[in-house]
Amino acid sequence: MTASFAAEHRNELTAVVTVLAAFAIAEIVDRTIDRHAHRAAARVVGGELSPVADTRLRLVRRLVFVTILVIGVALAMAQFPSVKRVAAGVLASSALLGLVVGFAARQTLANSIAGISLAISQPIRVGDLVTFEDETGEVEDIRLAYTSIRCDDGRRLVVPNERLAQSSIVNHTVIDPRVKVVVDVWLPPDGDADRALSLLVHDDVEARIAEITSDGIRLTVSSWAPTAPRRGAVAAELRQESLRRLRTDALT
Repeated sequence: MTASFAAEHRNELTAVVTVLAAFAIAEIVDRTIDRHAHRAAARVVGGELSPVADTRLRLVRRLVFVTILVIGVALAMAQFPSVKRVAAGVLASSALLGLVVGFAARQTLANSIAGISLAISQPIRVGDLVTFEDETGEVEDIRLAYTSIRCDDGRRLVVPNERLAQSSIVNHTVIDPRVKVVVDVWLPPDGDADRALSLLVHDDVEARIAEITSDGIRLTVSSWAPTAPRRGAVAAELRQESLRRLRTDALT
């Protein structure tokens, strides 16, 4: 009975096996590319991949993965004679096919082409701190169709790549991985601002008078975080150290 079932559904079983095999091969190739790339980085530079190399590696891995899956699905569909006949008829009118497919998938194709362009030109890279349409965050991933940005408050902003390619983006770390961190410190209205500034300025920390109101004097204290993920910790350290210095001198 098993042999009879296999004979009756040979095409379906072959198609399923073909798709599963394509998926398995795609996974193996993807992991192999990733493993060899990181090994090469360890040998050449003695560490992790640079943001530039990491961004391009992700693009190559996804292009290879999708290509293998598309080939697998095409081979699976080719197991059915009816699909072959339809495909032959469609290929005979390739101009019409191109028009229909292009119109139906224009948005997906536009996003994918934009993703490839972003990975090659790299106005943004994985790990960069960027501001896009008043949202600031760290680039987590650049996929073929969209880019994921982790905002400061923990939200993930998912942006179609076509919008990124057509819009202005502020990249805070494209030249220097360091990020400037600025915190506010308030003094009472009659506080000694000159004395406070002399106490707050030390090493690579700068301080300025930002605002004077009836509620008090607002000072801005700034320093540099070595990387974007360190911004929060550096800001907390700046506030703590600033308060400690001012309280020691009884200015607050």
